[in-house]
Amino acid sequence: MPHTPEITPVDNASAEPLFTTSRQVGDVFNDFPLTREHLKSCFALFFVFAIEAWEMMIIVYTAPLIAKDFELDAMAIGNLIGAMFIGMMLGSLVWGKLAERLGRKHAILLSLVTYGVISFASAFAPNYAALYGLRLLSGVAAVGMMVVTFAHFQELLPVRHRGSLSVYLASGWPFGMLLALGATVWFLPLGWRAIIVLSSMASLWAIVVARWVPESPYWLAARDHQPQARAVIDRLSRGAVCVPADCRLSVDQSAQGQHRELFGATMLRVSLLQILVNFTFSWGYWGLQTWLPTLLQQRGLSLPQSYGFIALSALCMIPGYMAASWLTHRLGRKRVIVGFISASVIAGYGFANAQSLEMLYLSNFALAFFSLGAWGVWGTWIGELYPTSLRTLGYSWAIFAQRVANILAPSLIGALVAYGASFNMTTTIINVFMLVTVALAIFIPETEGKALR
Repeated sequence: MPHTPEITPVDNASAEPLFTTSRQVGDVFNDFPLTREHLKSCFALFFVFAIEAWEMMIIVYTAPLIAKDFELDAMAIGNLIGAMFIGMMLGSLVWGKLAERLGRKHAILLSLVTYGVISFASAFAPNYAALYGLRLLSGVAAVGMMVVTFAHFQELLPVRHRGSLSVYLASGWPFGMLLALGATVWFLPLGWRAIIVLSSMASLWAIVVARWVPESPYWLAARDHQPQARAVIDRLSRGAVCVPADCRLSVDQSAQGQHRELFGATMLRVSLLQILVNFTFSWGYWGLQTWLPTLLQQRGLSLPQSYGFIALSALCMIPGYMAASWLTHRLGRKRVIVGFISASVIAGYGFANAQSLEMLYLSNFALAFFSLGAWGVWGTWIGELYPTSLRTLGYSWAIFAQRVANILAPSLIGALVAYGASFNMTTTIINVFMLVTVALAIFIPETEGKALR
């Protein structure tokens, strides 16, 4: 009797089905509900951005203490402030590529943890050279948070809420500034080393990110991790949006995720414009912020009074973000950016030419309100200009341009201060860069209401 081969049953439930339809992930988010999962992700990533701001500003606020400890002049302090930005510049182009390979979430976690370790070590630096080197390395590590956080958050949001919530995320910046300033004032008697140790502990926030923030469904679909992409969509919608198992989720595959593609025929104009805007806007903002305590002391304020002035400025940033968040959905990215930065130019002129302490306060608070509101919308606009495979790479070049400005501005403004340039001249030079930013932003395409690719 012939032998009948044994047939092994197939577990169809565990097999990946054949796809009969396809849908862009961006289209899924067109009519997507806003849920508690989005708010949890917003809260977690909000503090990632706040930690980034804290880390960038803590060296500025502790600079007078470090200068006294190591007997440093203004040029040396300017170079020390710039060290972290050199590290960020070196690391920025690497983190975009890492986010494409490892995933958005894993890149943020890696950046948080490595920054914490290196920053902690910098608190024990025995001399200026060691502190400079460790601050540079902490910049290489920390910049990953800045490169990836906005792109990641945008890829979790419904289209109609993407602009407003991304601006809310950006408002983590003044909270980070206030945390850094509060830590500096509170721990001032213990010295700058204790302040840096406390700052490093913020990296433990990685635990919250790991638990509350899902991976980007855009990135998962681009990597063809279909079950995981569907699971994230189900989680974010809390079951309200279910992508059928036979539907392939897809994203724009016109680019392969290479840096050179940012400067190809398709993306060249947008890339050059956003890089230039990031340079000029960052110079205009950071050139003022890094030397604000010193510039204020030139106007007769003591160091504690300068810290109070900065704290009030940071508080004025928060309603600026809220106003920009409300307006960007109604007016679009371009009108808000051009309007807010134009108002910043006027406020900057008033700040440079203030003849009284009251006018100094008023003009600086207007500058904080409008410039930071514009930053919030700008951080959203950058990622919307690129397809999924180029989004974090676009942010890489944006942060690279910002860091080049951050490196040059403190040192050159420090040189002006060191050689006795007037308050008016210094602030006017800074303000010119804001005016150039307005002219460049006019030529960038509007993205409000458009699905991510």
